[in-house]
Amino acid sequence: MSIKYLLDINVISEVTKKIPLQSIFEKMEIHKQEVATASLVIHELLYGCLRLPTESKKRALLENYITKIPQKMPILGYDLKSAQYHGKERARLSKIGKTPAFVDGQIASIAVTNDLILVTNNVNDFQDFNGLLIENWFV
Repeated sequence: MSIKYLLDINVISEVTKKIPLQSIFEKMEIHKQEVATASLVIHELLYGCLRLPTESKKRALLENYITKIPQKMPILGYDLKSAQYHGKERARLSKIGKTPAFVDGQIASIAVTNDLILVTNNVNDFQDFNGLLIENWFV
């Protein structure tokens, strides 16, 4: 099977919650051969994790989880094609008064330039990007 979905941070991090949504586990299991995430998502996860106290049990669990992500799915980077799409979209959106978070633009660009569907619970943060297909597995 080929990659079909790019998972946003809220999907990846759902499994680390005390009471995660079972539907996310089910969707990830169904599509386990079709999912990838972005290197930027790994960055965001690490950033959040490494701000926790060193002795924190949660930090140790998160660090372990984050290191295993590349074994479970491909990690896609922000390349030249992504940067070109992102630059054009950022300029277009700023002209109409919209300024999405920079990292959201990077994630959207990775999805679009790799012909992937972005899976996120933050649909509103991504809905204005041209050519971006979005699914919300939280509904």
